[in-house]
Amino acid sequence: MQHELTEILGILKFAGIFAPVFFILLHMMRQFLFLPVGLICMAGGVLFGSVYGTLYSIIGITLSSLLFYGLLRKMPKSLNRFMKIKRKIVGKRMQFSLGQIAILKLIPFIHFSLLSLFVLEITKSFKEYTKASVVSNVPLAFMYSTFGHYIFHLSVVWGIGIAAMMLVLFHLLRKKEWIVKWEDFFEKKENTPAKSA
Repeated sequence: MQHELTEILGILKFAGIFAPVFFILLHMMRQFLFLPVGLICMAGGVLFGSVYGTLYSIIGITLSSLLFYGLLRKMPKSLNRFMKIKRKIVGKRMQFSLGQIAILKLIPFIHFSLLSLFVLEITKSFKEYTKASVVSNVPLAFMYSTFGHYIFHLSVVWGIGIAAMMLVLFHLLRKKEWIVKWEDFFEKKENTPAKSA
């Protein structure tokens, strides 16, 4: 991970005054280059500091989320594939709140596009999706950019404390009510052959 971070920093340092633009474009192309979101945000924290790194990361991640939205609308087969993956992982009745999605985005090994799909499921329009994406991207951008800025000063105790706080927040921000459709509650069972007496 440190090797990849060094490579990203090396590329962005040569960009000069256009480094913020290249950084935002890197966020947008991240899903095609298979780079972790957190890694790019950390690079932003190292290069631009925690404030500008967070700002550029919010812009880049949000544009990436909007690109994902556009691609899914143009390619319904990809949407169906993501829906199947989602059902395998969390089941068809499970729906996360926006706060829970924001916390899940902080976990590096969870697929970011899958989390964008969760945002898509809880919103009804493009405008609502954009707002929800920005809100859920802010903690991710802030946390990793700040971590990148202070990467050489943080201790293990701080890391454990932050992880524990995220678990508590994830539990507190869960949805308090569930809506179950009549068809889902009384799901039809497959026809089974009649037992012989």
